[in-house]
Amino acid sequence: MRRHIIALAVAAGATGAGLTAHLLVSDGPQRKGVVMGATEPTGGPAAGRGAAVAKARPFDQAGLRRAVRAYLGRRPGKAGVMATDLRTGLSFGENEKGDFVSASIMKVDILASLILQRQRGASGQAHGGRGLSPANGERDLGLSAGERDLASQMIRESDNSAANALYSDAGHGEGVRKANKRFGMTDTRPFSTSWGSSWTSPADQVRLLTNLASEKSPIEVSGRQYILGLMGTVVGEQAWGISAAARPGEKVALKNGWTPVHDQGNGWAVNSIGRITGRDHDFLVAVCSGDSPTMEAGVATVEHVSDMVVDALRDSRP
Repeated sequence: MRRHIIALAVAAGATGAGLTAHLLVSDGPQRKGVVMGATEPTGGPAAGRGAAVAKARPFDQAGLRRAVRAYLGRRPGKAGVMATDLRTGLSFGENEKGDFVSASIMKVDILASLILQRQRGASGQAHGGRGLSPANGERDLGLSAGERDLASQMIRESDNSAANALYSDAGHGEGVRKANKRFGMTDTRPFSTSWGSSWTSPADQVRLLTNLASEKSPIEVSGRQYILGLMGTVVGEQAWGISAAARPGEKVALKNGWTPVHDQGNGWAVNSIGRITGRDHDFLVAVCSGDSPTMEAGVATVEHVSDMVVDALRDSRP
């Protein structure tokens, strides 16, 4: 479903080698029955598959690949997608290892990295002199009240100033790189000073999402729930993206990123990552795009690819 995009304000400024932009996207027509909210933990590939999966057809990966390539061949720019269903174990990728400018989806990595670093501090070690308030539950995360406010602004509102502050707290690119090794991420290259100029892949973004959804993650459960909770309460005008693939009654947690990239042919980078959970499925989805002539074109590509891939996984069985 295409949404009408309104550029209410543009404030683009160079930070290192990158550009950041503040754009608001109108919420447009609502997807009836789709719920933005914290997603539930998964019980693994065998959990909750239900009768719907039992009746599904075998997964036609080759057919889906042809369909996705045909669609992208008609679209301006480039794109890549990675998606997996934690309930059925099915997954699909197309150009999933491709290089894409991260834009604001990098903010999830920043917060995950910072929380991972602070877990030791939360158990009693000092970390940078930040005060903790057990009464407010902050001891579980190791974040100060100020950092929690910044985290909310960064994820829910995509505030760039908040991201700058937390990127510094996380140790900039080097700190995030160290955390990403723990997360098993191999394709993401955090820019040393400007987080928005980092590069990533859809495959790596699904690895990051897996660390938010899995009990095997090095991030403790309180941290995982906190991050997904913020992603499940993004402001309405930023609820586009992978939510296009959700069906009525399913819950969505997501983070989007968008920025003009003038050294990439004057096109737009438009990305969306997140989790869609329902009775029989638990999808982790990442769609990245680049070189789109407009933000609107990039959003349309991201949403259509999300819908194509998730629908195919939803209606299939291993």
